[in-house]
Amino acid sequence: MVGFLHQLVSGVAVGFIYASLALALVMIFQSTNHINFAQGEMAMFTTYFAWTMLQAGVPVWLAFGATLLGAFVMGYLVERLILRWFAQAPVFSVVIVLIGLLLLFNSLAGWIFGYETRAFPSLFPRSWTTSFGSAHELGIAVVTVALLLVVFLFFRFTKLGLAMRAAAQNPLSSRLVGIDVGFTLALGWGLAALIGAVAGLMAAPVVFLEPNMMNGLIIYAFAAALLGGINNPVGAIPGGLIVGILENLVGVYLVGTELKFAVALVLIIAVLLVRPAGLFGYPIATRV
Repeated sequence: MVGFLHQLVSGVAVGFIYASLALALVMIFQSTNHINFAQGEMAMFTTYFAWTMLQAGVPVWLAFGATLLGAFVMGYLVERLILRWFAQAPVFSVVIVLIGLLLLFNSLAGWIFGYETRAFPSLFPRSWTTSFGSAHELGIAVVTVALLLVVFLFFRFTKLGLAMRAAAQNPLSSRLVGIDVGFTLALGWGLAALIGAVAGLMAAPVVFLEPNMMNGLIIYAFAAALLGGINNPVGAIPGGLIVGILENLVGVYLVGTELKFAVALVLIIAVLLVRPAGLFGYPIATRV
């Protein structure tokens, strides 16, 4: 029983990491109607920003704040300098570009920082540690819930958030009512990169910092985003928690830790076959 509870708590902790990265995927989809396959690598790359500043003696909170700002700028520039040229391109072309970005950020990180595994400090004080989890696990939960609340309020109650949703769903009509579609798309990429950077900073103390640290996490995050609803930010947390708990329990008690990665793949296939909109998403009707 103690072992089961330990795996349950561990699944909840890692589920919040999946949820924060899933939130970044949902953010991109909300603003562009595309899945950013490079989201994990962008998060990893910005985490190296923080590590570099920490090695230079910059205080932790200042380093993390500068990293989030740098992530926003990076995401904004990626859309303005690269993706804007493919605004009218077929979906498959955009997918190829995003996969190319994934390889680019991964290779750049290895070239600049090397491939050795490095320890990464947690942002949260040890005084947060309780019988329900470590300081870092509790911190991940607090940060993820706060991010979800901010994103929900932003898209639901702000003019800019509504403009971003409108620009993604109908760019032509949005331009006719005066919305700067290019700016809103770039802003969506910047905000998603910022949220992804938070996920990277939360994940690095757990999985350690190296260029391939997000390869597995992005698959679990994608499963969490699909399960919760790829077009609804509210679904990111329950989706992440379900994926994290299932991964741990199924991996330990059914298939073994070597095959637990298959849990995410099975979930992705099952959701796409049974309920493509996810648990909290909504189907999108298109007139043809």
